[in-house]
Amino acid sequence: MSIPRLQRSLHATFLGLVANILLATAKLAAGIIGRSHALVADAVESFADLFSSVVVWRGLVVAAEPADEDHPYGHGKAEPIAAAVVSTMMLLASAAITIEALREVLQPHRAPSAYTLLVLVVVVGIKESLFRVVLRTGVSIESSAVRTDAWHHRADAVTSLAAGAGISISLIGGKGYEAADDIAAVVAAGIIAWNGWRLLRPALNELMDRSPEREVIEQIRKIGENTSGVDRVEKCLARKMGYQYFVDMHVEVDPQMTVQRAHEIAHNVKDKVRSELPAVNDVLVHIEPTGQPPAARRAKTGARG
Repeated sequence: MSIPRLQRSLHATFLGLVANILLATAKLAAGIIGRSHALVADAVESFADLFSSVVVWRGLVVAAEPADEDHPYGHGKAEPIAAAVVSTMMLLASAAITIEALREVLQPHRAPSAYTLLVLVVVVGIKESLFRVVLRTGVSIESSAVRTDAWHHRADAVTSLAAGAGISISLIGGKGYEAADDIAAVVAAGIIAWNGWRLLRPALNELMDRSPEREVIEQIRKIGENTSGVDRVEKCLARKMGYQYFVDMHVEVDPQMTVQRAHEIAHNVKDKVRSELPAVNDVLVHIEPTGQPPAARRAKTGARG
C-alpha cells in the first residue's frame, strides 16, 4: 500500500474514531438520564463502532506491510478480514439491541425526556457527514475496510433516526405509547443487520478470491492481445489482494518462435498490463503454441491447458 493511500485511510478511520468516542458518550449519558432505551441501544451500537474503527485501523496497517518470505503476495487480505470482522460486529450488535429492546417492551416504564431528541438531531447530522467523507475516501482508494467503516457510520445515523421516531411517538402519544421507543430500537436493529449482511458478502467474496468484475478481466485481456507477438489470450484469471490484482494469463504465440523471443513477449505483456493498469501488482504469463488444441497440450505437458 502506498504511503498516501495509507495516510488517507488512517485519517478517515481516526476521524470516525474520535467522533464515535464523543457521540457514544453523549448518547449513553442522555439515554440513561432521559430514560430512552432506544438512545441507550444507539449508544451501544456507537461503542461497537469504536471497536470497529480500531479493527479497521489495524487491518489497514497490516495490509500496508510489504511482501515477505512468509507472505510473498503481501498482506492485502488484512483489509477484507477487517471488513468481515466489522460486518459481523454489526450483526451481533443488531441481535443484542433486539433482545434488549424486546425485553424492555414487556416491562412498564416512563416515556423518555424530550431533550433526547435534540441529542439525536446532532448525532444524525454528524454521522451522515462522516458517512459521506469516509465513503468518498474508501471509494477513491478502493478499500473494502474503509467503505465498510463508512457504512457503519450510516447504520449509526439510521439507528439514531429510528430512535428519534420512537421517542417522538412516545412523547406525542403519551400514556400507552411508551413502548414505541423500544419498538424503534428493534426497527433500527433490523436495518443494522441488513447493512451488516450486505457488507459481509463482498468481504467474504474477496477472501475467497472471487473473480473481479467482467470489465476488469476484459480490459486485461485486451491489453494482452494488443501486445506485439501475441496471437490470442487463451485464458485470463485475476484475484484481488487488498486494492491490487494478481493476474494469471495464458497467451498463444507462434509455435516456431524461439524460447528467448517467447520469453520477451511474456515480459512485454506483463509490463504493458502493469503500466496501463496500476492496480495490477503482478502478472504471471504462461506461453502456449498457437493452433494446438488444449487436449493436445495437456497430453504433452500433463498440465492444465
